[in-house]
Amino acid sequence: MAGPEQQVDGKAEQIDDAELALQGINMLLNNGFKESDELFKKYRTYSPLMSFGASFVSFLNAMMTFEDEKMQMACEDLKATEKLCESDGSGVIETIKNRIRKSMDFQRSGAVVVDRLQRQIIVADCQVYLAVLSFVKQELSAYIKGGWILRKAWKMYNKCYSDIGLLQDAHQRRASSSSSSLPSVAQPADRANDNAVAQPGREVVTAETLGRLKGSVSFGYGLFHLCISMVPPHLLKIVNLLGFPGDRAQGLASLTFASESKDMKAPLATLSLLWYHTVVQPFFAPDGTDTQVGLVEAQAILQRKAAIYPNSSLFTFFRGRVQRLECQINSALTSFHDALELATDQREIQHVCLYEIGWCSMIEMNYFDAFKSFERLKNESRWSQCYYAYLTGVCQGAAGDVEGAVNVCNDVQKLFKRKNNQIEQFSVKRAERLKKSSPTKELCIMGVIEVLYLWKALPNCCSSKLQLMSQVLQEVDDASHASLKHLLLGAIHKCLGNTKDAIQSFQLSANDDLGQQSISYMQPYSCYELGCILLENPESMGRGRSLLLQAKECYAGYDFESRLHVRIHSALASMKEVEPQ
Repeated sequence: MAGPEQQVDGKAEQIDDAELALQGINMLLNNGFKESDELFKKYRTYSPLMSFGASFVSFLNAMMTFEDEKMQMACEDLKATEKLCESDGSGVIETIKNRIRKSMDFQRSGAVVVDRLQRQIIVADCQVYLAVLSFVKQELSAYIKGGWILRKAWKMYNKCYSDIGLLQDAHQRRASSSSSSLPSVAQPADRANDNAVAQPGREVVTAETLGRLKGSVSFGYGLFHLCISMVPPHLLKIVNLLGFPGDRAQGLASLTFASESKDMKAPLATLSLLWYHTVVQPFFAPDGTDTQVGLVEAQAILQRKAAIYPNSSLFTFFRGRVQRLECQINSALTSFHDALELATDQREIQHVCLYEIGWCSMIEMNYFDAFKSFERLKNESRWSQCYYAYLTGVCQGAAGDVEGAVNVCNDVQKLFKRKNNQIEQFSVKRAERLKKSSPTKELCIMGVIEVLYLWKALPNCCSSKLQLMSQVLQEVDDASHASLKHLLLGAIHKCLGNTKDAIQSFQLSANDDLGQQSISYMQPYSCYELGCILLENPESMGRGRSLLLQAKECYAGYDFESRLHVRIHSALASMKEVEPQ
């Protein structure tokens, strides 16, 4: 979309802001964070689109560092972009109240229609990012404010999505009627929309422009649907009261459309799809389907985008995620190391690469390399240092340095900052328990296996490693660890296909009252695991469903309760799909 001339460095310059904005985002994803920032800052006053690009880079920088100064700057930049979008006299919010269709009547040119829609989509985007920055504060008032902001953003997305669809329909009708000798049969209401698309002597809204706008709104529209569809069931009623929908299929379809569009958010939609298929789907299995389907989708995306992002640290990272989930651990390690080197100026991307290197090393039972990765994270990261300290400790002990592990575990409590964070709470409790248990190398390895289980990484381990883990667990004879031992043995047997042994181990864990007293999540998780196995056999499906409901309804206040509720919900939903109607 070509724009008017602007004085840049003392010279008149005319640019296509839509194309330039897309180039700026692609530059960012190809490791050019600084160059992208400079480009958007240079043209940020040129148009609302370029202003939004600059604000998005500012927002991304804030979310990658969580530094108060950068978060405040991101808020100011986003509000400035909002103000610019509402500086056309009528204001976007007022336009929403008066219904956008009135602004698309026959008296307005196509350029005005496009500009109005673009501004409204940008305002909705800014509202979402401001809500995210508000949520990060983790205060009740911030949650309430953020929820209200999101509600306004959703109404904008929904309206723009609908109106762009009407414009596209009108454009198609016009194209069809112009290629036919038959007179138009459009109804009067439709003619108004037709006139908004093209009129004699007025600028025409092309199919390409409408497609880009549809891609622009589809990113936020799809992300809303996808994220709300993953909200834990016990919170879903509250979310629905705010008017948010949650159609996963619609969300994925909209993000796929956005990713193939020519809008600046197309690369962001692509990253969102990769994130869903390689992180969310394997971890939560939110729709109860086989995660292999998601991996096929992720591989196809990476293959299609390889030429555009040949050396992108982020795309290399996601390639590593796919390889890890396919149990190609050596290939995954190579990809994560490559991504680490490519992200020279992107500290937070380096940190997620180090995290994955640590996980792959744990999967391979290479505890010393895992220790080195997590120790670096503990020392460098400003986020989750408590959690990284615990991982450093158990990996150090698993590598044979038990005394060093205890010393590191002493630091876990000191680094505990976020009292409402489940992962940090878990880390503190486990570190204290390890110190009080006369720690041994075997107990430290058990701690590693527990983390692999809770983060659903045991299926990524090869059979030989799983068998070695089983042997280590068999050597643990402390009664206070029996329930955890049997839960982990059950999970390993399940991965190895030893169904009978898995059922026996899960039953031992579920019936261990001493284990329930020392580790709160043992019984609900054991019931869940046992229930999932029984669901696979038609004869035991009823018993399996009862165990899932028991896990859901009979326990409360344990570690990672919301996480388990999401999985139980998915398991019950998949059960309904296979039951005869």
